[in-house]
Amino acid sequence: MKKVLFVALILTLVVGAYLTFTAVDTKVSIATAAKKTYSATVYVAGMGGHFAKADVTIDPNNADDPIKVANLDRVVIGDKNTHPTHDARIDDGDATRMFWSTYVLDANKKQHVGVTDLKTGKVVKDVALDPDKRALAEKPPVYCASGQSKTNYLPVFMGNEGYVDVFDKKTMDHKKRVFISDLDPKYKSGAYVFLHGTNSNDMKKFLISVTMKGDDGKANGAIDFVLVDLPAMEKGEWKVLAKATHKGEPGKTITFRQYFSKDDKLIFQSAADRFWLLDGSNLKMVDEKMSTAGQNHDAIPTLDGKYALLTLRTSTEGCDAEGRAIPGKTITDGTIQLYDVDAKKIVGKAASTCQACHKGMGLGDKSAVLCGIDANFKK
Repeated sequence: MKKVLFVALILTLVVGAYLTFTAVDTKVSIATAAKKTYSATVYVAGMGGHFAKADVTIDPNNADDPIKVANLDRVVIGDKNTHPTHDARIDDGDATRMFWSTYVLDANKKQHVGVTDLKTGKVVKDVALDPDKRALAEKPPVYCASGQSKTNYLPVFMGNEGYVDVFDKKTMDHKKRVFISDLDPKYKSGAYVFLHGTNSNDMKKFLISVTMKGDDGKANGAIDFVLVDLPAMEKGEWKVLAKATHKGEPGKTITFRQYFSKDDKLIFQSAADRFWLLDGSNLKMVDEKMSTAGQNHDAIPTLDGKYALLTLRTSTEGCDAEGRAIPGKTITDGTIQLYDVDAKKIVGKAASTCQACHKGMGLGDKSAVLCGIDANFKK
């Protein structure tokens, strides 16, 4: 009997201790406490001819300030007159290589694509090309979005007439140019504002997004999405797999860059005044969130697809060379913000990837215009 009572007492103590250590704090839910943290080195494309490089820690448990940015640096590909860029694309087969393309023509009227060694920060190859006669590239935009396959890098010409280029990853030789008007006559030059696109991670599909124009010649809020066969596109052929059109606000909703989740089930789509989450197979809308801290230009998911980093152009206060605020001086800062896939919400404040570095260089009164992002997440 005493033995039974002793065992019962021990069980009571164990259960009590368990309840003590697993009791729910009134301020923190079990779900919040259980969320994992992430870390990555991100590369954010900028109009200054370089990428902002930063070590980023994502802590979803911190609802107010979930993103911490450390070790801000630059990866230079040229100067602001020759190599403004929107495009960061890390090689799927080699995380030390990043492909890029330029947003403007240089002084010699050339557009550039290249590859950088991320270990050294040095440009390995820089290819200068003449503008295509079918594309109006005397002024921006040139390239913005991009994708890849196992063997090819695929920068997307953003303007009119829009196209996808095919470059051999090893040699950077130009192999093919595929025009969007050959996909559908409705995409003739002048019928749309911008063209973007990227590949699925299984390298079987390529998503095209087209910001359409209204009768007034301006963005009418309608965005066409077309999912095509990637191997066929690399050969110069358009094979349509799915189509959809989603609508936002005329003049404000404009799609830019996008990513597929690693399992290709979701598409994380920037849309300027909002963010869209789409189904990766049928392109149906899964979620829509209005941008809370600036204009959304890209969205990259974590490896497990539970969160995404949104790149934003955020208005902020400028400062002088000593870091003191300049009253009335408003500039654009490049920032990143967190989106929670399961909760379907944007979480916390945006974190700067540009202004802190610019302040240190005495350029705190200058705007930092970002666009695309890519990242090496630590597994």
